[in-house]
Amino acid sequence: MSMNILGIESSCDETGVAIVNTQRGLLAHALHSQIAMHQAYGGVVPELASRDHIRRILPLTHEVLKKAGVALNEIDAVAYTAGPGLAGALLVGASVAQAFAWTHDLPAIAIHHLEGHLLSPMLADPVPEFPFVALLVSGGHTQIMRVDGVGQYELLGETLDDAAGEAFDKSAKLMGLPYPGGPHLSALASQGDASVYQLPRPMKHSKDLDFSFSGLKTAVLTTLRKLEQAGEISEQDKANLAAGAQAAIVDVLGHKAIKAMKETGLKRLVVAGGVGANLELRQFLKDEMRKISGEVFFPPHALCTDNGAMIAHAASERVKAGLVDLSKREYNVSVRPRWDLAQI
Repeated sequence: MSMNILGIESSCDETGVAIVNTQRGLLAHALHSQIAMHQAYGGVVPELASRDHIRRILPLTHEVLKKAGVALNEIDAVAYTAGPGLAGALLVGASVAQAFAWTHDLPAIAIHHLEGHLLSPMLADPVPEFPFVALLVSGGHTQIMRVDGVGQYELLGETLDDAAGEAFDKSAKLMGLPYPGGPHLSALASQGDASVYQLPRPMKHSKDLDFSFSGLKTAVLTTLRKLEQAGEISEQDKANLAAGAQAAIVDVLGHKAIKAMKETGLKRLVVAGGVGANLELRQFLKDEMRKISGEVFFPPHALCTDNGAMIAHAASERVKAGLVDLSKREYNVSVRPRWDLAQI
């Protein structure tokens, strides 16, 4: 059965809309980032994010319908991010999706944001086959999962404090880099020498698959204070420190991911989430996976951050797996800002 699924993502500071066909795949997607709006505040302002989603969703929907060559009456289901995320932002997307579904008598499919990320590498070529180990790395989440199929997820390890993306962003902020800090820190790191400052690798050699990054942020702050006491901090000092911070994060992520591969005996690793766009992490994992004769898969760069394509795609995969009751017509605008992936 061929279905056109409209997907809406509004969990934080990106408004994404896409259309996925259950047989033909991704037909079109459009994305608006709120980075410029939030830069003045040094971080996401939830109320402003919610208001901007209201302004963007309908124009993006019209854009996607036009790109895909799909008429409004050719949409067969509407998927939306129900959580986790910012409550107000989630409510905008949920309200639009539920209203659209109710108006056109369509099923409304609530999607877990992390499941969207988890399955997003399947939008790339080649497509990873189940089962695989997934490394979810974003601004708010760092987890290692075993994935045996759609809806079959086992948590193997997660961060005990800061996520990897937070470690990037907070370290960048300490260095005075613009928001969002992660990409700026990575760019600066390319000009530095990671061996100058040997920063800690928290929990790298722990027996489990959990992470901790708050100690790294503290080490960056301590190093900066020492440099300030010694005199003016040069741009090269900052570049070296950025390179050291990035190397520490990549080292820990890579080490734990490979440990998970060895413990599960699986040979396929999927990396998803915004930090998955980091070039150093990608190269590190490619090199390490070659050593154990494994394969590593990444989503397309354009789909690493939050986007509607991953939401529509996750809905499509759930439909094909028989996990969605397409006859259901219960319209209830409710979201789950805190939603454990194990509960779906």
